[in-house]
Amino acid sequence: MVDVADVLADYEGEAQALDGLVAGLPAGDWALATPAPGWSIAHQIGHLAWTDAVVIDAAAAANGQPAAFTSLVAGIASGAATIDGAAAELAALPPAGLLERWRDGRRRMAASLREVAPGAKLPWFGPPMSPASMATARIMETWAHGQDVADALGVVREPTERLRHIAHLAVRTRNFAFKTNQLDVPVEEFRVELEGPGGEIWTWGPEDAAEKVSGTAEEFCLLATRRRHRDDLSLTAVGANAETWLDIVQAFAGPPGEGRKPVNPLNPVNETAAHVAEGTSA
Repeated sequence: MVDVADVLADYEGEAQALDGLVAGLPAGDWALATPAPGWSIAHQIGHLAWTDAVVIDAAAAANGQPAAFTSLVAGIASGAATIDGAAAELAALPPAGLLERWRDGRRRMAASLREVAPGAKLPWFGPPMSPASMATARIMETWAHGQDVADALGVVREPTERLRHIAHLAVRTRNFAFKTNQLDVPVEEFRVELEGPGGEIWTWGPEDAAEKVSGTAEEFCLLATRRRHRDDLSLTAVGANAETWLDIVQAFAGPPGEGRKPVNPLNPVNETAAHVAEGTSA
């Protein structure tokens, strides 16, 4: 069984990495455009802060206090609350205040996950999740939105072992990706072989599987979070279903969004990106 404390330690490592990108920015740079249409760096951090607050409400719901989370879900369903609106509201805060709000929120979010009753699951916008699964989803989303920030700043991030969490989500949600794209779910498992940052090979699925996906873990995670177009990556697939999967893979719940377009060498940042908003289950 996965220990939520271990996953949260990796979450905090990912959050600290992004924190390091934005903490020293001049106030004006928080308004820099990121690849997500209409979203600045402040929107990206605001979105993460908002989602952490939603996780706190979901954790309370898992412990028998559903009011706040139920109200939010109803608001989103009715259109009274929107993900873009929440990001814009927080992006309007002074950068120092927004940064502190995100820092405080992620501390409280981690504490809320540790306090979920044993065996309880958090309600979410997709399937309910265990605290460890939710922490894994927070790693994924923090890394994905961190990529948007890095792209806006022209920063190349070093891949870390934390990518394994994101790759695992993408593998576990293979069937969801087919369903959300209204495609038949393959009956057989795929073999997935990814090269980790240290050169080690991470694997999922049977060795003798007829269909296979391989490449680097970083590229697979960029694709699964819709932060790069497949045409710009060197991932390979063997088998028709595996080929299809690489076109639709996503490590998050909810609609897939448009994703990035192939890179335009003259303007590599001004491309579309999906908002990873709903998290996922593992």
